[in-house]
Amino acid sequence: MKKFVWNRAFYIFIGLTTLLVACSGGGNDDSAQPSGDALAFQMQAGGQTNAFYRQGNVAAHLLMRSSTKPRLLVVFPAGNSGTGLWFQDTAQPVAWTLDSPIAPSVNRDNQGRDLYGISANVSVNTNQLTLRGALLTSVRFMRDFNGGYSVPPNVQTQPVVNGNTIHWQRNRVDGAPGYALVVQVINGGTVSTNAAGSLVFNAAHGDNAVHLRVLAWTGERPLTPITHVNLFNNTVNPDTQSQNVVEFLSYQDKLLAGSWQYDTYFGRDTLISVRMLMPVLQPPAIEAGLTAVLSRLSSDGIVAHEEGIGEFAVIDNERNGRGNTATPTYDYKMIDGDYLLAPVMAAWLIDDARGAARAAAYLAQTEEGGQTNGSRFVTNLVHVANTARAFSQQSVASNLIHLRSGQIVGNWRDSTDGLGGGVYPYDVNAILVPAALRAASRFLDSGLLDPYLNSEQRTALADAAQQASVWESAAAALFQVSISAAQAATAVPSYAAQTGVPAGTLPSTTTSFYALSLDEQGNPIPIMNSDGGFALLFGTPSTDVLSRIVTAAVQPFPVGLVTDAGMLIANPAYANSSLWPRFTNAAYHGTVIWSWQQAMWVAGLDRQLARQDLPADIRTLLANARSRIWQVISNASDMRASEMWTWSYANGAYQAEAFGTHSADATEANAAQLWSTTYLAITDPNLRAGRYWWQTRNGHEGVAAR
Repeated sequence: MKKFVWNRAFYIFIGLTTLLVACSGGGNDDSAQPSGDALAFQMQAGGQTNAFYRQGNVAAHLLMRSSTKPRLLVVFPAGNSGTGLWFQDTAQPVAWTLDSPIAPSVNRDNQGRDLYGISANVSVNTNQLTLRGALLTSVRFMRDFNGGYSVPPNVQTQPVVNGNTIHWQRNRVDGAPGYALVVQVINGGTVSTNAAGSLVFNAAHGDNAVHLRVLAWTGERPLTPITHVNLFNNTVNPDTQSQNVVEFLSYQDKLLAGSWQYDTYFGRDTLISVRMLMPVLQPPAIEAGLTAVLSRLSSDGIVAHEEGIGEFAVIDNERNGRGNTATPTYDYKMIDGDYLLAPVMAAWLIDDARGAARAAAYLAQTEEGGQTNGSRFVTNLVHVANTARAFSQQSVASNLIHLRSGQIVGNWRDSTDGLGGGVYPYDVNAILVPAALRAASRFLDSGLLDPYLNSEQRTALADAAQQASVWESAAAALFQVSISAAQAATAVPSYAAQTGVPAGTLPSTTTSFYALSLDEQGNPIPIMNSDGGFALLFGTPSTDVLSRIVTAAVQPFPVGLVTDAGMLIANPAYANSSLWPRFTNAAYHGTVIWSWQQAMWVAGLDRQLARQDLPADIRTLLANARSRIWQVISNASDMRASEMWTWSYANGAYQAEAFGTHSADATEANAAQLWSTTYLAITDPNLRAGRYWWQTRNGHEGVAAR
């Protein structure tokens, strides 16, 4: 990527109008400028400035990383596409500044095809930046490049340089409208090359900052936004930042998982987000999410995990012998989504009065391909019932739901070590399978699916309730872990010493919890985890199960999961020490905090506290747990919309830190994540003068222009 061309006629690559745009900062076609209300807001996270803009056909996320590894990205929900500049490491950390508000920009390529993007002026407080690489392509390939992996050579393009302006432009690999990026070094700065042939951005003489004008466009098909007025009802919590994130990620076509790295459909993220945000979303937004999942089901009812669209789809199809086509591709390797769909559909179409009133009409809607929502949904329910039957008939570990053949991931803990080497995830088997079976039985009893069931399908679903009872009584028991006080007295201090945290007060009685997963032989992997939150949100656990889920988890880490920085998703203290290095606070699914997991616990605890069949001691346990978790959520409220975060321990306290800012961190966290906005539907127990905790703690939350 070091080669480039000096060419004063560079505008021929994209048309004369682009040169005019680059030099003047204006758009080339006023009639094509975006119309309607604009959404514009900023978020700071982990040394990154994230600026979002959406109006009409324009939707973009500008990200500037301030560190010794600076970069500048502009990514677009359209086609999950983007442009990016990665710079060589700097001796000292540098800091970026957004010097002008983002403005929409509509352009045309040299074939007259529309390109949609943004323009902005930015600066970085150094006198020199050296370019390491540039990409204009699918976010999937940008994600790989950012992680140090190779990208297909045919997505790379060389810059054209004209004075202090650098220009990249290319069609998509199939010849469709592609991508363009123009960067001007302004305010007297210059562009040069070093001895290695790399482009260097230089500040003006005597200036201590490099000033840039950035214009970026994509030719991928724009998505149709769901605007604020059609998104939330009047019960939504007044958290401007989280509302902005949901709005930026919401489209009639689908709900996006998060930006920048997951700027498209993910099935699990959609279902969990819809379920938790359901009370505060308007029906069209809920059904946009559900329809996106239903329309991407496999022919045998499996929920798609991630979609491949745009340039990624073109290359993926070509590699796999499907020809030169941009037809979306789907990843079906996950198992948890298969068992999430039915409970979420039941929550909307049966339990929610708004959805129940629309249920028959919604199920009758015909989607692409001519199938109704109802007929698609039935295929999933039959898949659930058929895959659950073996364990219902013989309740042994080998009949549980196993990761798909050849896969090491299958649930939300989808990193290499997320399940600790296990193959039977606790959340799927102990919670989601029985929840899906209960939902299937309820739909069968409701008659809503009668128009879509043939006799064979009806037979397959006839015993769903009986199957659910077996799974509820037998599956969780296989994951039970009990650690004696003597065992804990050895394990916890040893683990704490290696981790660099105090052991705290050791348990005086047996510590009981459910294992993260089972290994191939059916042995529990004794890593304490936060996945009991699924049972709180989707199940009706007995008092014994509630006690096992909650009691140990809310103890201070490393005995339990709670730190001042948040509730951890894993604690390996009770596992073999060989697993400890795989579950550190630098691991994606290690001893870290995921925002939505905390929100699920609070929402789930609220759901359990609404029950009328719980004894007083269990209600007290649940209420105290909610209060404790809410407190640690408040401690790190400035990170609430991000995907996840880590922590450090110093001066007797845990401090929340953005994930991805340390060299040991496995990856980086998204600043804007859909399921991290689910606090919008959670009641705040600490109202103060009519203001919510996120307002009083954080003051300015970003500006939304509508």
